[in-house]
Amino acid sequence: MRLRARGFDARLIGVSWDDRILHGDAFDLLGSIAPRTVDLVVTSPPYWGMRTYGLAHAGDTRARWLAAGGTDDPGPDYAWYRAAGGALGMEPIPGWFIRHLVEIFDRLIPALKPTASVWVNLGDTYFSRGSGIRDQGRRGLAGPLRLRRYAPPGGYRHEKQLLLVPARFAISMQDAGWVLRNDLIWSKPNPAPDGARDRLSLSHEHLFHFVRRTPGRRPTYYYDRTRAEPAARDVVEVAVSPGANGHTATFPEDLIRPRILSSSPPGGVVLDPFCGTGRTLVLAAEEGRQAIGIELSPAFCPQAGSGRRPAARGR
Repeated sequence: MRLRARGFDARLIGVSWDDRILHGDAFDLLGSIAPRTVDLVVTSPPYWGMRTYGLAHAGDTRARWLAAGGTDDPGPDYAWYRAAGGALGMEPIPGWFIRHLVEIFDRLIPALKPTASVWVNLGDTYFSRGSGIRDQGRRGLAGPLRLRRYAPPGGYRHEKQLLLVPARFAISMQDAGWVLRNDLIWSKPNPAPDGARDRLSLSHEHLFHFVRRTPGRRPTYYYDRTRAEPAARDVVEVAVSPGANGHTATFPEDLIRPRILSSSPPGGVVLDPFCGTGRTLVLAAEEGRQAIGIELSPAFCPQAGSGRRPAARGR
């Protein structure tokens, strides 16, 4: 198979990927990857309440959940939410989003080698009862209005509150049995324009390094510290990359490459379950690794519209 779809990184054109780009929901497709074959996961999932990625979303999921006797905390599981028309990142309550994201990462576990690492990039946002959501642009800064998301206040959900979604996600992952090895701070010298006048501009994001807990002993995993950034510190400054082919959330190469080099062996398998334009896959191949990608949005996945859902293979 040769990738010739709009949306993907231009360097994918003409590269044979042996049917390793899967179109669909990672929640479903992670189970099709061969057990204990993945050395590294590097990914940036949808952030909460920031863009639609061209996906349909039902605005009444919370009303339907409450009518069925559910409660806001902990909220529905991902299977119920998706069946009700919800899309990941568009949950009415950030706690629902965190629960769903942890569910998806737990479905990774069978595919991971015991020595595997998982790096997850996640950004934060502020609470607002009603936020305009667009196909493109963090915090609704770009493109025409697609929908308006209404989020109920309560507890820490208060107007103008920085929600600490990345921290809440990391703690939930720990509670689910993951070991957090680093909270790498991605400092942006060129952050997106921010019109706020009563706070500082957001100019950093988090990149969490997780490994699996090993019963009865400390976890052991592949890691070559010499291949990380110079000085191997947990704060790195990397400029925000320009969008690629209509995708405004392109993962910067200088942030991804050190993760691939330091956290996977040469020839190893790198997986991105939210692969977007495929930049992680390109860099993995450039560095002599095998690559598997999963993408739900039809705007970015080359399998979209083809009617094909290829089977994944770890090797």
